[in-house]
Amino acid sequence: MPMQRRLPKRGFTPLTRKDYAIVNIGQLDVFESGSTVDAEALLNAGLISGVKDGIKVLADGDVTKPLVVKVHKFSAKAKEKIEAVGGKIEEITL
Repeated sequence: MPMQRRLPKRGFTPLTRKDYAIVNIGQLDVFESGSTVDAEALLNAGLISGVKDGIKVLADGDVTKPLVVKVHKFSAKAKEKIEAVGGKIEEITL
């Protein structure tokens, strides 16, 4: 029996797939009010282990302090929640 038929097939991984480091809004409460949250600050706080293909902020949890968040991607709800408490968002590119 040929080798390609003997080995199990396990899904597919596209070559153009982006792998983002995920941060939830609830985790951003460790920063002081008015501080700038960027890749370096997230690494120092231990919220992400590496930048990978970028950082994405998701809307799980609540933010109580106005922050300046500079990352690669935001979900629509995360943008609304950050701006609702007086924070600012900045999308950066790689």
